[in-house]
Amino acid sequence: MLIHPWDAARADGEWQQWLAGHDFGQLAVNGLPGEPPHVQPLHFVHEPDQGPHGRILTHLARPNPVWPALEADPEVLLSVVDDYVYVPGPWQAPPDIPAEHGVPTSFYAAVQLRCTARIVDDPAEKADVLNRQVDHFQPEGGSARAAAGEAPYGRMLSGIRALILDVTDVRAKFKYASHKPAEVQERIAAGLAERQGPRDEAARAHQVRRRQD
Repeated sequence: MLIHPWDAARADGEWQQWLAGHDFGQLAVNGLPGEPPHVQPLHFVHEPDQGPHGRILTHLARPNPVWPALEADPEVLLSVVDDYVYVPGPWQAPPDIPAEHGVPTSFYAAVQLRCTARIVDDPAEKADVLNRQVDHFQPEGGSARAAAGEAPYGRMLSGIRALILDVTDVRAKFKYASHKPAEVQERIAAGLAERQGPRDEAARAHQVRRRQD
């Protein structure tokens, strides 16, 4: 992922705060020789206090074809992208050229976590990973706890494998025209506010916030 200086996270707190509101991404795993990479969409939990950059907890079904590749190479990448919008060319046009000559672009926020994966097959440890995920996604409770050898989920644990991903490096990008002249940025912000598309409000908030930082 190309990251220009003006798109880089201003500090670790910027990407950490953004990632705290996201728990779905794509896990990229190196393929076996002669095979393409595996890309697995999944829910995850980021535990920021576990290690320098935190760790990721998740699980997948045992028949998933990703396991042989993970066993061969545990170095993986978890990619999370959101708050993306299309920016029309006229919004981006510099003040000294016709609006129709402006160049369209994409805005987005992206965090890529490079990780070392550890496969978990111990039933008690798998149950702990599952319970931590449920605690995150269902803080209101309402579900039984997973426990090895105990109903209702104990017998199901053999059908999954858990993953603990220790984060070793982070690359974060907030592409919101931070390098553009104020006049252009104001025009883009106004366009996003007027268009009111599905992610326009979030993208505009990033743009305004980064102008003020």
